[in-house]
Amino acid sequence: MSFHGKVVLITGASSGIGAACAEYFAKEGALLALVGRNAERSARVAEKIKQCGVKVAPLVILADISVDSKRIINETIAKYGRLDILINNAGFSIPGTIENTTAEDFDSVMGTNVRGTFLLTQLAVPYLIATKGNIVNVSSVVGLRAFEGILAYATSKAALDQFSRCIALELASKGVRVNTVNPAVIDTNFHTIEFGFARSTSEFVATRQSHAEMHPIGRYGQTEEVVAAIAFLANESAGFVTGVNLPIDGGFSIKSPLGGDPTKLWKS
Repeated sequence: MSFHGKVVLITGASSGIGAACAEYFAKEGALLALVGRNAERSARVAEKIKQCGVKVAPLVILADISVDSKRIINETIAKYGRLDILINNAGFSIPGTIENTTAEDFDSVMGTNVRGTFLLTQLAVPYLIATKGNIVNVSSVVGLRAFEGILAYATSKAALDQFSRCIALELASKGVRVNTVNPAVIDTNFHTIEFGFARSTSEFVATRQSHAEMHPIGRYGQTEEVVAAIAFLANESAGFVTGVNLPIDGGFSIKSPLGGDPTKLWKS
């Protein structure tokens, strides 16, 4: 699946799914603009890509999509003169319920996961129309199914799903496809204390074990499994696919709330 010469802009590219996407698209011949907030991690990703033997080093943009969207697009176009694929992957979570999520935490999560994605996408659209390009948004299975303890994050991902469907309709006649992947728990550092899914080491250990068990397949997902789905949706071979939510979730989104035990249906 070659992306030779395609300009691919990836947000949240300094770790996890974003970093795995960067490496994959680099190996497939893409020209990369990589957006991240952490300079050290971004430099490591860029160095790893250079070691793949790419002819053009990736453009690394240290930025926050919630405030730097215009600079991100301007630097990408200044470097490459075009944009073919936008992968909106940046996002984070702050744990909390309706009883203890602060307005500041809610606004912070929505500001990056929804508002930042909206702003960057809006600025990217004219360039994507020019190239008949496409957008892949990285959402979450919690955008499709309710989940306790991550109210702001789940709400932001449900909003991202609807945003994706709306712009898929708006841009279809202009030759731009928009699709979404909805991963469940993927084995990255996203679910660590640093990235906001746990408040303590003990909570992280307990959560990690329960997360593995909640998937019918019985394990975490791997970044390459999500990247494969993103690459499929971004490729011209998927040219008749737009407006879809593709769960990458080991069966989580179809799991019965009874835990898959049919005898529970008849037990009082």
